[in-house]
Amino acid sequence: MNDAINPVAGPEDAEGDAGAGGPQHCGLIAIVGKPNVGKSTLLNALVGQKISITSRKAQTTRHRITGMRTLGATQFVFVDTPGFQTLHANALNKSLNKTVQGAVGDVDLILFVVEAGSFTPADERVLKLLGKGIPTVLLANKLDNVHRRGDIAPWLQTMQAKHSFAEFVPMSAKNAKDVERLFGICEKYLPEQPWFYDEDELTDRSEKFLAGELVREKLFRLTGDELPYTSTVIIDKFEEEPPQKKGQKRLLRIAATIVVERDGHKAMVIGDKGERIKRIGMETRVELEKLADAKVFLELWVKVRSGWADDEARVRSFGYE
Repeated sequence: MNDAINPVAGPEDAEGDAGAGGPQHCGLIAIVGKPNVGKSTLLNALVGQKISITSRKAQTTRHRITGMRTLGATQFVFVDTPGFQTLHANALNKSLNKTVQGAVGDVDLILFVVEAGSFTPADERVLKLLGKGIPTVLLANKLDNVHRRGDIAPWLQTMQAKHSFAEFVPMSAKNAKDVERLFGICEKYLPEQPWFYDEDELTDRSEKFLAGELVREKLFRLTGDELPYTSTVIIDKFEEEPPQKKGQKRLLRIAATIVVERDGHKAMVIGDKGERIKRIGMETRVELEKLADAKVFLELWVKVRSGWADDEARVRSFGYE
């Protein structure tokens, strides 16, 4: 089984190979911000492939996810973090917030992501976590949503008064040119040292992890606000079978359990005559087959575990740090 997801080489990476003979630079770059501000979308754009799931539901990201991109002699190691929040003080959120706090303490650069023209109490709580000794770039994301660009200058002055940001970058994570420009900005802050990962690696997360994340993404997207964010996914079986004939793809056999807190939530996930869970499985399988370049056989189950998000032992048993 592949331990990490590898990329399909692009033209910019091919050009980078020629320059890799010089001194190597490498560093950790934390992507932080309040829930649902676009951190995972940004990470996927920077890496060049989907490694972190996205949805409109806050706190879709629940793990520290590392994504790598090597260009020329420089390796960028991006760390996506859960959105820091204080609305629900249960064991799950304490675990997620601890992950955020740990990520910002041992990096070379912090990308603080906010919505352009906005700064909420939730943003303020994240800002207080950032140490003064680490360079921090203010990323004003979703710039395309700002109708009056003249409002950005006074807003930026307000932001600079709150924190001594190293740089200010207005951008949209969905704009390829904005993302490309960000590499040049980040490179200035990375020390000269050997790369941490192989040149062709994209993430340190396994296909098994990605499978569970994709199920959870489809679950949240297809249930919307109906289903509480405390639902989670556990991978019960992940087996790989090699191709039987030349030209065939390998087969991934996966069994996963969707964990909810109430019987009503279980019925919601299953849907009328099982249609919703069938769609969750189908959409997960189609995307995973594309990302893993394999045939996928996926079984889904739904189980009720009342109060699991308030139980620290169970939170840890489900794979949260």
